Amino acid sequence: MLALLISEEEKREIYYLIKREMDEILFDLGDSRIDESVKRSMKKKYVRLFKLFKRVAAEEECMKYLAYKMSAEKEQSSASSFDA
Repeated sequence: MLALLISEEEKREIYYLIKREMDEILFDLGDSRIDESVKRSMKKKYVRLFKLFKRVAAEEECMKYLAYKMSAEKEQSSASSFDA
């Protein structure tokens, strides 16, 4: 486990960067030109980013991104059961 001391300004910057990256992933997932294997990687990244986002965002903000996170995790677990 790591600890990190940041100022309020740095927290807002981290919040903005993570939110922007998650929005970009959501947008790109709708692009039919992107291969499914790439989309799976993007979904994994989204889940990791969401875990970080929860640490810097208000609960109301997290709820906006939670529905997609849950569906991505569900797809991820079903895909891993096929890999076995």
